[in-house]
Amino acid sequence: MQDQLIKTVVSDCTCFNLRKASRVITQLFDRVLQPSGILANQFTLLAALSVAKSVSITRLAQELVMDRTTLTRNLKPLEREGLICIEPGQDQRVRVVSLTQKGQAALAKALPLWQQAQAKVIEELGQDRWQTLSSHLSDTVSLLRES
Repeated sequence: MQDQLIKTVVSDCTCFNLRKASRVITQLFDRVLQPSGILANQFTLLAALSVAKSVSITRLAQELVMDRTTLTRNLKPLEREGLICIEPGQDQRVRVVSLTQKGQAALAKALPLWQQAQAKVIEELGQDRWQTLSSHLSDTVSLLRES
């Protein structure tokens, strides 16, 4: 009985299968982004910061649907490399993060590589399947974000 349930987990578990898909996509993007010197998760953080301009870590975590502690841990290497700046906000308990000029340059260098990775995913999935997947993922975030 338990063995069958565990087999069901491995084959049907939403979390398990989304994480596998996430890993394979992340690995592809990491490979393509390698010449830029940044990883896929770093690229997405830099892109989010480019859009946000200057934002509190708490707000950025909310926007990215990330745990604040995990986000802070992921921001540290970017800060060490001088790609982002983390400063106290008006309230000393708040930390505000922004992209530096070096971070903007790194993002600009990585963008054409990101376009290659994105095109590869769309090519492999097909435009219709990719659009459906993208739409369903956005819906999933919206529907389950507050659950």
